[in-house]
Amino acid sequence: MLLSFIVRRVLWLIPVVLAVTTITFFLMHQTPGGPWDREKPVAKATLEALNAKFGLNKPVWVNVAAVRERWNSGERNPLRLTLAFLDSQYFRYLWGLVRLDLGPSYRSKGTESVQSILWRKFPTTAKVGLVATAFAVVVGIPLGVLGALRQNSWIDYLSLTVATLGVSVPSFVIGVLVVIGLSQLFGVKPIRAPEEWRGFSAAYLAPGIVLGLGTMSYLTRLTRSSMLEVIRQDYVRTARAKGLSEFRVVTRHMIRNALIAVVTVLGPAVAGLVTGSFIIETIFNVPGMGREYVVAIAACDYSMIMGTTLLYALFVAIANIWVDVMYGFLDPRIRG
Repeated sequence: MLLSFIVRRVLWLIPVVLAVTTITFFLMHQTPGGPWDREKPVAKATLEALNAKFGLNKPVWVNVAAVRERWNSGERNPLRLTLAFLDSQYFRYLWGLVRLDLGPSYRSKGTESVQSILWRKFPTTAKVGLVATAFAVVVGIPLGVLGALRQNSWIDYLSLTVATLGVSVPSFVIGVLVVIGLSQLFGVKPIRAPEEWRGFSAAYLAPGIVLGLGTMSYLTRLTRSSMLEVIRQDYVRTARAKGLSEFRVVTRHMIRNALIAVVTVLGPAVAGLVTGSFIIETIFNVPGMGREYVVAIAACDYSMIMGTTLLYALFVAIANIWVDVMYGFLDPRIRG
């Protein structure tokens, strides 16, 4: 039963990816400018050669002109006419996507593929996201649990204050303050050299903590409210009446049931953290996928924008599937 559920959810990824591809593709082509726009104008012959090389001289949606041309030349084969009709930028990209080919990066003039760039940049982004996730979970959930168990105490007020500040202050403001504070007050260089991002060094701590601060604050508030709701349930009072120790009541009955609501938001949140924050990577000069995405948007690198957006959407969809599966492990009623 669980396997069939997972298979059905995985099959739902197909229309999700198709919808994200279609919306992103046409919105992207509505923006002004193009991948060959530079401060110094490109020669017309060079521009035509580049468009022909990358298929940008094709219509965006469907190729009616190609059908008309083939029809006038005497072509009556329905298959060939259909292929000519679909000879457009959109359907060429879909065909490449079916073959797991995200195309070349226009900014590199085709010398690098989108896959190779993402493969090179994603590990750095993932490490920042893992630090952010670890910080959010290790700090946020215990802080919420302690705040609920010590309601209206100084611990509770402290957790609420931290959570409110973390949610209210934008991450880019905190990032700038951290950069200024570390450099001016403590003499620490938060902007690291490119070689310091290799491996897993201390360079990931500052951007990871800043990136995970918002998620940590939200997990704190959500865990606290879920714990307060669970504390008042009958089964908790029954467990205490049976003589179970307070530690077992908290760990086996309270936290386990309170985490159901936390898992709901944790999956997509982790996907968002692992795929990176464009602003945080730009502030801390992280050579990751997020900063590459910002550069691709500025350069109208269509294929790079599409590849990064699809990767993000895929991570969020997989995270949602993981959330649904985890429900069954945390709550036996859902398994039934």
